[in-house]
Amino acid sequence: MRMRHTGTWVACTTAALMAASGCGTESAKTAVKALDHADKAMAALARATDRTQALGSAEVRMTTDTGTSGPVAMNGTYSWGHGYAFDVQMDTRAANMQAVNHSPTTHVLFVDGVYYYDVDRFPSGPYQGKDWIKVDGSAIFGKKGAQALSGDNGSPSASMKSLKYARDVKNLGTQTVNGRRTTHYRGVIDSAHMGKLKDVYGEGSPMSAVTGTTSIVMDVWVGSDDLPVRLKEKFGVMTVGMDFDKFGKAASVQAPPAARTADLTDVVAKQQRQR
Repeated sequence: MRMRHTGTWVACTTAALMAASGCGTESAKTAVKALDHADKAMAALARATDRTQALGSAEVRMTTDTGTSGPVAMNGTYSWGHGYAFDVQMDTRAANMQAVNHSPTTHVLFVDGVYYYDVDRFPSGPYQGKDWIKVDGSAIFGKKGAQALSGDNGSPSASMKSLKYARDVKNLGTQTVNGRRTTHYRGVIDSAHMGKLKDVYGEGSPMSAVTGTTSIVMDVWVGSDDLPVRLKEKFGVMTVGMDFDKFGKAASVQAPPAARTADLTDVVAKQQRQR
């Protein structure tokens, strides 16, 4: 069995703030109206952010499209109540992992900053009999990048919390999403408020699509219960979409037994350095 490629990524953040300016009587009226609409949009998004953070997990259908190799789907439980963790099924072929897993989907866990992939059992060699691959997040994102993803950073909750950095918020009206009536909001985070992604991840990292862009556009569909039904983030050529099926309390995600795990952190880190 050969390890040709391991796909991982993180869903980044965004969406919503304010608008308006002008001079003269009519422009002033327009500005006041625009500010009022922006304030209402921000208030709605603030409620959605607070409610999301207060809950501990969600069943999510996520799709990540890097703009270079097609979309990758990951469906399952994302938890942020006691630190960021997830337990999902990923499209094996889309993630280029068919060399190590012949199943159409790959079971992926993220626990304490470490990724675990359920793969075909190694028939021989130093990992004989093991059927999980372990990769520390630092091998993919670097030490600083992995630290940036600690806590609940990178989770859907973190995405919602970044809404406070958005501008040009717009209420795009009501829409039905997944059979639910929602209000659609759109906002933009400019380069001045995107954090220090470039400093953290550096040039040539898997996050280059993010660090090379000048803004992030985020669409949020909020239900009548003040919880997000759908999030869509676009930065550069990369797009991340999340559909929320159900929210709940923090979920327990356990790492697989060490005896069944092949630690390929060094192998993946070496691959990353050779890119």
